[in-house]
Amino acid sequence: MDKKVTVVIVSYNVCRLLDECLQSVRQALEGIDGEIYVVDNCSVDHTVETLRPRYPDVHFIANTENVGFARANNLAIRQTHSEYVLLLNPDTVVYEPTIRGTLEFLDNHPRAGGAGVRMLNRDGQPSPESRRAIPTPWVSMLKMLGFPNRYYMSHLSWDAPEQIEVVSGAYFMLRRKALDQIGLLDEDFFMYGEDIDLSYRLLKGGWQNWYLPLTIVHYKGESTQKSSFRYVHTFYQAMLIFFRKHYGHLSLFFALPIKLAIYFRASLALLHLLYDQLYRFVNPHHRP
Repeated sequence: MDKKVTVVIVSYNVCRLLDECLQSVRQALEGIDGEIYVVDNCSVDHTVETLRPRYPDVHFIANTENVGFARANNLAIRQTHSEYVLLLNPDTVVYEPTIRGTLEFLDNHPRAGGAGVRMLNRDGQPSPESRRAIPTPWVSMLKMLGFPNRYYMSHLSWDAPEQIEVVSGAYFMLRRKALDQIGLLDEDFFMYGEDIDLSYRLLKGGWQNWYLPLTIVHYKGESTQKSSFRYVHTFYQAMLIFFRKHYGHLSLFFALPIKLAIYFRASLALLHLLYDQLYRFVNPHHRP
């Protein structure tokens, strides 16, 4: 018999965080016909060897190379046939009612293809990434240049279900029927941007995306090294992939400004990282 929900967690050198995440997911799945898949992208911190004996009920897929977030998720999704799929970051803690509440909402809203929840930062504050809009060329350019924009849907209530455009990949519940229609994650995205692309394809396929006032803790950034040149390159490359895929048909008049804005913001980020590394090299004993 097919499961009600499959939880898919992609890990990369986050053994301690993943352990805490799995404990919370186990509790949240109590009484639910669910299963857990962990796809490890060739971690060097002995994630699989350490956690597999502790969680014999979890399906571990140990990749021999880092294949990226989208491809790793797809590996698990293709092996399962559950009614729903939950994409979950390893640097999260899921509150006990959250998965059950998400499933109940989706069961009662058949046009809902995807759903996300209220993500709390380490300090307990709701993360603005819990509700986002599609980064259209105009919104993207304003965001990259630092001008006011509607990317974060801050006008919505935190305490009621709301239709949104982009569901965060940190907690992204998907209806299998919708995935079968629109396709799996786009593997052109190595990391970052695939949740925006997937959300956009759901909307274009006639499905709805929802924010739900259910809670997880997201230790944002702890599963990636954001103070690295590789992160900056991967993040802004993902933005360019999304723009070329969905807005490449626009004239040069519209396409050029957004591309310049992305390159400008990426350059600033790289310069900031270079300055920070140089400062630390010159002042090795300085503690900020």
